[in-house]
Amino acid sequence: MKPGDHGRHDADDFARRAAEPQAGFFREFLLFLRDNKKWWLAPMLVVLLLVGALVVVGGSAAAPFIYSLF
Repeated sequence: MKPGDHGRHDADDFARRAAEPQAGFFREFLLFLRDNKKWWLAPMLVVLLLVGALVVVGGSAAAPFIYSLF
């Protein structure tokens, strides 16, 4: 490999990766958790999603059934 080829290789690699289909948000988040060892964020995210789902369902016709849970 010539001294000037390294920059060319980086540009080709960048272009190839840019052309690949992008990962979705949830896949990207799971990869972030795995790579950065931030697994403590997962339970907080699950609880936040459950509370959000409870709020959405609480505004629907299922609200009287949710009231009986508490």
